[in-house]
Amino acid sequence: MSALFEPYTLREVTIPNRVWMPPMCQYSAEPEGPSAGVPHDWHFAHYAARAAGGTGLIIVEATAVSPEGRISPYDLGIWNDAQVEGFRRITRFLKGQGTVPAIQLAHAGRKASTDRPWRGGAPVGPEEHGWRPTAPSAVAFDDRHPVPTELTVEGIEEVVGQFADAARRALAAGFEIAEVHGAHGYLINEFLSPHSNHRTDAYGGSYENRVRFALEVVDAVRAVWPDDKPLFFRLSATDWLAEGGWTADDTVRFAAELHAHGVDLLDVSTGGNASGVTIATGPGYQVPFAARVRTETPMPVAAVGLITEAGQAEKIVANGEADAVLLGRELLRDPSWTRRAARELGGPVHVPDQYHRSV
Repeated sequence: MSALFEPYTLREVTIPNRVWMPPMCQYSAEPEGPSAGVPHDWHFAHYAARAAGGTGLIIVEATAVSPEGRISPYDLGIWNDAQVEGFRRITRFLKGQGTVPAIQLAHAGRKASTDRPWRGGAPVGPEEHGWRPTAPSAVAFDDRHPVPTELTVEGIEEVVGQFADAARRALAAGFEIAEVHGAHGYLINEFLSPHSNHRTDAYGGSYENRVRFALEVVDAVRAVWPDDKPLFFRLSATDWLAEGGWTADDTVRFAAELHAHGVDLLDVSTGGNASGVTIATGPGYQVPFAARVRTETPMPVAAVGLITEAGQAEKIVANGEADAVLLGRELLRDPSWTRRAARELGGPVHVPDQYHRSV
């Protein structure tokens, strides 16, 4: 039996294999009006194709808990009931293909209000559907980005409530797993790292203060998310800074705390919080960070980062470096990557009746 195609159970949700799709923004929603943030035909076709291709778990892209929490005006959201109804169409189809639907709940913080990447991704103002971003501290991400408004304690409490409300809506939309986005330089990651968090109150300074907001969000989401359904957390394991940033040691320490607060799996990525950082990439370059968490804490992990070949993915899971792999660009290139890997490795995979001629 291929390790990559063994089912995996967390709480009472069983995922049919260990090939998962990470959140990847499509920047394709309407920016304003009653359809703002609502998934439409592009989103349905995008996720449906990967489910028909055998992917065990699909995590829907970073979905904003508030309009101001979007990375771009064109992001998906889950702050109102019209968005919930749009997601139901997607979750019904994914479940019908045997794929577990998950959603990433997100707030972009100081990296909010930017244009679509294929248009340069520069910050946009009100004349282009934009707004003034908020952050733990009034520190811009880089020279291109505006200085954000520093969140007050009351503002922090409001965002925590928005995450909880978003989780309730995600449940109503049919999602089986929720993931809190604490990576890639967005709001929660900004609070965690001393590089971006310069506060002097209870939410800044010491490690214990810097993780406070993240744990409050996790507690608020876990309080409304059913006990039989898993909760994930995506974390950048390092800022890739020589000093003054979030580190791999911090990640190991924090992973154990997240596990104690009811998080069931850590989705381990890196970077995104410091501009101008050089990262030496290569096949599986982020896997060692996931492997360390899995070895040194009780937290299950999923690994990401230039995982492209079936044999490579099989080895990561079989060797115990991770409990699952998340394939981003590779699943964009090939929606049926999972079926192809199953043929190569001899593992079972769902094939729609309409596609049996391809087996």
